[in-house]
Amino acid sequence: MANELQGLRVAFLVANEGIEQVELTDPWSAVEQAGGSPELIAPKAGQVQGFNHLDKADTFPVDRTTREVSPVEYDAVMLPGGVANADALRMDDPAVNFVRQMVEAGRPVAVICHGGWALVEADVVRGRTLTSWPSLKTDIANAGGHWVDKEVQVCTSGPNVLVSSRNPDDLPAFCSTMVEVFQQARQPSGARA
Repeated sequence: MANELQGLRVAFLVANEGIEQVELTDPWSAVEQAGGSPELIAPKAGQVQGFNHLDKADTFPVDRTTREVSPVEYDAVMLPGGVANADALRMDDPAVNFVRQMVEAGRPVAVICHGGWALVEADVVRGRTLTSWPSLKTDIANAGGHWVDKEVQVCTSGPNVLVSSRNPDDLPAFCSTMVEVFQQARQPSGARA
């Protein structure tokens, strides 16, 4: 990877607590290594707290809050997991609206583990096929989606492309697929709508 994502702004959307750290840092590195520009977006300014499962890990500075961002500013969005992160994020109306608007605008979304709760809350999984941590299977089905148990699932049956994976073990395949999908969805420079 070198410049596949040159010029792309990718919103990494998280809550301020409970992010599964590796599900933030590995995709972030993949975007950076491909020449993209990741930005950390959270409900509150300041920092977000990463976790290694249930243990506190590192903190990361927030670039912008969910109230400050607009979908026209970003080419793609990535939703890391972590139970507490995903549960808190789906309770933040600006975050949910941002996700919905990104999907409706045809921007690609990458999501891993529990991150799918934001998609369910935004009501954008109806008729879509995705994977996640297994405990989201019923939530996805109840929201009209089809859940599969796969390392990486790419769904093109909607207004945008969804890339999903189940857990940190899937990160190598998830990151490479995410970069490919984000590259394919690239719009001409300055053509954000």
